[in-house]
Amino acid sequence: MPYFEITGGKKLNGEIEVKGAKNAALKAVAAALLSSEKWIIKNLPQIEDINRILEMAEDLGAKIKRGNNKVEIQAKSIKKTRLSEKLAGKLRASIILAGPVLARMGKVSMPYPGGCVIGKRPIDLFLAGFQKMGAKVKWQDDHFSLSARKLKGAKIFFPKISVTGTEAMMITAVLAEGETILENAAMEPEIPALAEFLNRCGAKIFGAGTPTIRIKGVKGIRGGQMKLIPDRIETGTFVILAALCGGKIKIRNCNPDHIRAFLVNIQKAGVRIEEKKNELVVWGAEKINPVNVTTHEYPGFATDLQPPFTLLVTQARGTSQIHDPIFEGRLLFTDILNSMGANIVLNDPHRAAIHGPTRLRGRKIASPDLRAGITLLLAGLIAKGKTVVENIYQIDRGYEKIEERLQKLGADIKRIM
Repeated sequence: MPYFEITGGKKLNGEIEVKGAKNAALKAVAAALLSSEKWIIKNLPQIEDINRILEMAEDLGAKIKRGNNKVEIQAKSIKKTRLSEKLAGKLRASIILAGPVLARMGKVSMPYPGGCVIGKRPIDLFLAGFQKMGAKVKWQDDHFSLSARKLKGAKIFFPKISVTGTEAMMITAVLAEGETILENAAMEPEIPALAEFLNRCGAKIFGAGTPTIRIKGVKGIRGGQMKLIPDRIETGTFVILAALCGGKIKIRNCNPDHIRAFLVNIQKAGVRIEEKKNELVVWGAEKINPVNVTTHEYPGFATDLQPPFTLLVTQARGTSQIHDPIFEGRLLFTDILNSMGANIVLNDPHRAAIHGPTRLRGRKIASPDLRAGITLLLAGLIAKGKTVVENIYQIDRGYEKIEERLQKLGADIKRIM
């Protein structure tokens, strides 16, 4: 199996470009199945999660033509209503395909969605939403099936804010009969970006990016072209990379407004940042201050940026407190950082105290999930000696050709096949 071999301690300098948003791309591919016309999605990241969802769309009958960071999708007809068990088992976002297939075909079946450890979260919220819109749900062996003669608009209140849940119900409601109201909806920037494009294609979505979204069902969706917004999680990851390993690094093609809460805390940590239009310039921090952080749904501090931020404050002079109430198990990777020399104490599954600064030592480790994986890669870049990171498929799920991009900054990192 491929792995990364890293020799730490190199000072990095130069420019790095942020790719299109992974989470926006996944939902755009799914939404393309609403239309029989051609969709063109630009600024598409070349990552494993996108490979999987495109394979699933193709398996359902969509015609896929890929170019350089671009894809053309046309689902003139959907030839099957059962999602691939092999592919769905690798991608939690596969649940997002259920709605478009159900809306067009009246039925869909699929296995429990997979993904990484953090990705294995309950799907009750999705099934409850589909039921509200008139679908019948049946469990058969390890699969569930949904059926509805015609989906109906409904009032859906999310008991817990869910980004994918909001997007799944929004996409499904586009072809439902009547009006759907989503309350306590997520507000992440990927949601209004998708809604704006769907509206250009004939949808009637109002309020995306606020806690209440209204969707008036339409009979059909046209084709069109969209350019994905920059990946805000990759942006924040590169800010931490620069703070730990710079020199001076310019981060291009980003939107600082999408990570405002994160940037406030980064600056509290003493990291020097210069903000320009669609760019951030970050200098390596000579001294890092301890910072207490609680993750929160957008526009708060993103849970996906908690792992690399936790790594950052292992180098702070003092104690930092991290509270991540959003997902179970998000802090479990800290055991691996401790094996490299960090001093992190888990108070409970959602809270950790990080005592620093500590010097990290290279060793052989394995990536448990996507965001912990990129964090361990960054840890290898600052650790003394050689670090081997295994299970790098998890990193490839969300970061395009990451070793090549870091090599251009001066990192000593190699992909060993």
